[in-house]
Amino acid sequence: MGEKNSVGIVKAKLAHFTKPLKLTSGKKLPSYELAYETYGKLNAKKNNAVLICHALSGNHHVAGRYKKDDKYPGWWDNLIGPGKPLDTQRFFVIGVNNLGGCHGSSGSKSIHPKTKKPWGSDFPIVTVEDWVNAQKALMDELGIKTLAAVIGGSLGGMQAIQWALSFPKHIRHAIVIAAAPNLTAQNVAFNEVARQAIITDPDFYNGNYYRYKKKPKCGLRIARMLGHITYLSDDAMGIKFGRKLKNKKIEYSFGVNFEMESYLHHQGDKFAEEFDANTYLRMTRALDYFDPAKDYQGNLSKAFKKVEAEFLVVSFTSDWRFSPQRSKEIVKALLDNELTVSYAEVTAKHGHDAFLMMDPHYRSILTTYFKKISDQL
Repeated sequence: MGEKNSVGIVKAKLAHFTKPLKLTSGKKLPSYELAYETYGKLNAKKNNAVLICHALSGNHHVAGRYKKDDKYPGWWDNLIGPGKPLDTQRFFVIGVNNLGGCHGSSGSKSIHPKTKKPWGSDFPIVTVEDWVNAQKALMDELGIKTLAAVIGGSLGGMQAIQWALSFPKHIRHAIVIAAAPNLTAQNVAFNEVARQAIITDPDFYNGNYYRYKKKPKCGLRIARMLGHITYLSDDAMGIKFGRKLKNKKIEYSFGVNFEMESYLHHQGDKFAEEFDANTYLRMTRALDYFDPAKDYQGNLSKAFKKVEAEFLVVSFTSDWRFSPQRSKEIVKALLDNELTVSYAEVTAKHGHDAFLMMDPHYRSILTTYFKKISDQL
C-alpha cells in the first residue's frame, strides 16, 4: 500500500482530566493527562468510533507520520487508513497512550502537581482496569457514548476484553488478537526477570533516576532483549538469522559473534534510548495482574456473565507466549454465555509479533470483520 492509502500527516493531542481517578490499588490520581491521536471523522450518529489499545511498548501513534521525512509511520499503519482493513473513510479511529506511559500521558516522567518534580517511583501502579476507566473518560470527553469496536493485540487485547467487562453497554465489538485471559506462570517469570534487570541496575536509584539525570540503560537493554526473544518464534529466528556469523568466522571471544546476537544488541540499545524504565515496570505489572476470573474462583465463564459485545478472537500458530490454546479459553467462556464470537487461528511463522505483521490471511479476516461492523452502522 502506497502513501495514497495513508492517513497522512498526523498530530498528537493531549486531554486533561481534573476529576480524580480512583485506581484498583486504592490510590487516587488527583488529575491526569492522556496523549491521543485520531484518524478519520466521527459521523453524525457518533457510532463509528474504534479505539486502538496498545501493547507493552506501544503508544498512541498508531498510523500516519508526524512529518513527511519520518522514517517509520505509526506502529499499526499497515492496518489503518483509506481502503485498509480499518478503513478511515468509514471509521473514526482513536489511539491512546496508556496511563503510566512515557509518550505524553501521565506517568513517572510527568511532573507531580504538588512537588513540581517528576513523579518517579511515586507514580502508582496501574492496572488494565485503570487504563480502561481512563480511556472511558476520554471517550466521554470526545462525546462518544458507544464504541463500534475496541481492538488490540497482546496487552491491547486484554484491554479490549476489559472494556467488554467494565462497560458492557458502551462497546459493540471486541477484537482480541494474540492475547490471553491471564498470564501463565512462565510469562510472569519472564516479566519478573526483566524487571529485576532494571531494578538492580546501579543507575535505577529506586525509580528516581530522573533527579540524578541518569537512566538504567543496561537493565532496560537486557529487559528488552529478553522480551524480544519471547516475541519471536524459533522458526522466525532460524529463517532470519540461523547460526550465521557476523564476521564470517568464529572469533573465540565474548563479543558479538552471531548475527542473532547483533540483532538483539541493536534492539536492546535502541529501546534503552527511547523508552522509560519506570513505564516498562508498570506495563509488565499490569500484564501480571490482569485476571478477570480472579473474583470468580478462576471461572472465566462466570466472569463474562455481563458481557454483551460481539467478539473476534485471533491467534497465531507460532505464538508460544500467548498460544492459540489461551485464545480458545476466551472463546469457550464467551460461548458458555451464548455470546456471538468469531475465532481464527492464523498460520504464521513470526511468533507473538505476528499481530503486528500483515499476512494476507490475517488481513482478510480483519477486512471482513470490519466490513461487518461498518454494515451495522
